[in-house]
Amino acid sequence: MEVTAAVLPHESKRLGTLEQLYLTFFWFSSNVHWGAILTILVQSQVLVMVGDESKGAGVGTAIAIGSLTGILVPPLLGTWSDRVRLRMGRRRPFMLVGTALNLVALVGMATFPFLKTDSLWGFTGAYWLYVGAYLMANFANNVATAPYTALMPDVVHPEQRGSVAGWYGLMTLLGNGVGMGLASSMVSQQASLGEFQGQIYRVYLLIGLILVVGVLVTVLGTREQPLTTEPKPFDWGSFLRGFVAPFRSLDFRWVFLTRMLMSMGVFSVQSFLMFYLRDVVKDFSVFGRPLATTPELAVLGVLGLLLLLALPSTVIAGKLSDRYGRKRVVYVAGGIQAVVAAGFIVTDNYLAALFIGALFGVGYGAYESVNWALATDVLPDMDDAAKDMGIWHMALTVPQFLATPVAGWLLDTFNAFGKQGGRSTLGYTVIFAIAIVYFALGTVFVARVKKAR
Repeated sequence: MEVTAAVLPHESKRLGTLEQLYLTFFWFSSNVHWGAILTILVQSQVLVMVGDESKGAGVGTAIAIGSLTGILVPPLLGTWSDRVRLRMGRRRPFMLVGTALNLVALVGMATFPFLKTDSLWGFTGAYWLYVGAYLMANFANNVATAPYTALMPDVVHPEQRGSVAGWYGLMTLLGNGVGMGLASSMVSQQASLGEFQGQIYRVYLLIGLILVVGVLVTVLGTREQPLTTEPKPFDWGSFLRGFVAPFRSLDFRWVFLTRMLMSMGVFSVQSFLMFYLRDVVKDFSVFGRPLATTPELAVLGVLGLLLLLALPSTVIAGKLSDRYGRKRVVYVAGGIQAVVAAGFIVTDNYLAALFIGALFGVGYGAYESVNWALATDVLPDMDDAAKDMGIWHMALTVPQFLATPVAGWLLDTFNAFGKQGGRSTLGYTVIFAIAIVYFALGTVFVARVKKAR
């Protein structure tokens, strides 16, 4: 594979509605993949492997190790894709290779938890094999998505980028919703081990099929623009200088930090929400009528409402930020997330959990929309589109490495401590309180951004 310098395509043509659908459909399939894995499958599978007493540490360790490749791989793969010249284009070959590797990793994630192995470093060997497969899935996904994110600036006319960004937002919400729906409706911890194993195999098979369809629709339906300059050797020095360049901007550092803090709050809640519903809420009835029979279906109700309310909030907040300024909308959106998250501490009622999910969705959708606009306002102009987007994406992946294992350890530790005094769910109070602090700091520090209003 020939490595070349970053080059610019010819002027992008305007895309029709169907072409915009083709371009963004791979993003839908990728979000189906992670919507199922991060909210349902990791928690259900780890619980089977490590047991109730260590479930927090098990989930936290798996997600933390798996996120390692999401920290440095996207900028590197993005830079590489900026510089390759292949007949098929710069981005699409990476998408195909990454998806193929991802399918192999999914086979491991579906199979390894059911192996009979000895204990190793506090967990079973099967658990560590599962973590290895999860790490490979993250790596493969980054191989595919880091170059893919640059397809938008490559092929979309500047006047259509707002419209296509709306498609990406729609595919994010739809993909997460479909992924959670598939996993929650097909997987149940209450099944026998043999039934649970069959459920896991079927849901991973469906995820793999959706990934294949997604990548083929985008690869076959999107034409990359031809490149116009001669090849140059890849320069590691230029890459490293370009990697640190955005952080020389004080405004960018503050926006990056606030995004990271908000994401730490989200992962501290999301990664253990199913356990919270299982251990604290337990009864998933509303006005005497059961709405869910398993924790997997119960978490779908909460997060499904969150995504449903996030969709209109995303659109409305973007328009409001253009009129009244980014900061004001971030203050409101972040404040909503901080205040609403406190509701998990004071209630054990499923109706209240649904209400919290709905309100949180309003703040979450607004923040996601405006935060990307805020980053655009302060990101220095650079030529390597995929690398720059990969650097920004680190504000989402680093929290998985930092916040999730900390929350998992605190959950197990304080649950065990609280059990001695009759409060066996004390750990949930602790991790939700810490999430509130993350949300509050991520909101307040936006005031330090000088360039944006």
